[in-house]
Amino acid sequence: MSAEQARILVIGGGIAGMTAAIEAAEAGCETVLVERTASLGGRVARMYQYFPKLCPPSCGLEINVKRIRNNPRVTVLTGAEVEKVAGSPGDYEATVLVSPRYVTDACTACGECEKVCPAERADEFNFGLSRTKAAYLPHGIAYPPLYAIDRAACLSGCQACVQVCKYGAIHLDAQPERKTFRVSSIVAATGWAPYDAARLDHLGFGKFPNVVTNVMLERLAARDGPTGGKVLRPSDGAEPKTVAFVQCAGSRDENHLPYCSAVCCTASLKQTTYIRALYPDAEIKVFYIDVRTPGILEDFLGKVSADSKTELIKGKVALVEDAGNGDLQITAEDVMGGKKRTWTVNLVVLATGIVPQTANLPAGFQTDEFGFAESGQTGMYTAGCARRPEEVSATVRDATGAALKALQIAKRSAAHA
Repeated sequence: MSAEQARILVIGGGIAGMTAAIEAAEAGCETVLVERTASLGGRVARMYQYFPKLCPPSCGLEINVKRIRNNPRVTVLTGAEVEKVAGSPGDYEATVLVSPRYVTDACTACGECEKVCPAERADEFNFGLSRTKAAYLPHGIAYPPLYAIDRAACLSGCQACVQVCKYGAIHLDAQPERKTFRVSSIVAATGWAPYDAARLDHLGFGKFPNVVTNVMLERLAARDGPTGGKVLRPSDGAEPKTVAFVQCAGSRDENHLPYCSAVCCTASLKQTTYIRALYPDAEIKVFYIDVRTPGILEDFLGKVSADSKTELIKGKVALVEDAGNGDLQITAEDVMGGKKRTWTVNLVVLATGIVPQTANLPAGFQTDEFGFAESGQTGMYTAGCARRPEEVSATVRDATGAALKALQIAKRSAAHA
């Protein structure tokens, strides 16, 4: 393998994948970053604020995007998936299938195609809480900053977007393309998805519109979200006066996710601050098994629990039921009080856990009994929540370490070329 071919392949364009690709490229190594969706950013792009500083993730993402954009050693492929990998450490051949976005780099994101598009689709970025046109910009800080066309949502025979685009950037007949890369090492940073709350029948998700998940609340609180930054009840758009957070919704449960997802406690504490900032008179109850906030996050717990309007209740929620008028009745064990109790609230937020997205990793990677990926043979490394549940700062450190390991293989391969 020549020095020019001593590339690193990074699978996944979330914060872990972006970090690994950037660190390797800035150390002098060619890097191919493959992302399944139409833009980089992953789950972090959907957050409203980081904990514990309560600052927006957009600033960090913009810095990373600038580093990628300004580094010619990084090749970004969106709408792409790794089909197969063959070879051995130091000399792999990776085949990548790139699906068409039907919009070329000539796009200026002017939005004219979106204005004339007659078709709609559920907005996956907002977890279905809103809709977009079939011609859509993935999100406000999307990279690449290009529109995409959801051909599955298009009306048959419609050419409205093609006709209005004065840059000739839309090609509705574009076809998938396979690309082959020689790479020395691979970093899998395929991220996570929230546990399917519909499987938690006793907690009412899918039955009662005012039962939402923690990831949905992030989008409700976000100023670029479906409600413009107002946390409102989905059933009637009302401002909630009482909100319940249900911790370990499916986690630490042998029937669902038997492990702790590590970040849910602090994420819910963070989300209580969203509601208290919006609605100073709102009352919040957090039902928990254990509150896990290690290290400096313990200070954040102390700050939130000192709020007189926020009550932390040790006890597992057994049932969520309809209480009429969109309200919900919660039945839970009050461990400290030594009895079972019921509460009526306006909105319920389920803290669903982290599910690793590792099902389609290339041969050579291994997974544990929960589906989290372990580094396979030398030359194959994992990073971020594909490897274990962790918060953003830990993910960045983890990805930097994976990049260093991959870089060592790449440099060794180049030296022996």
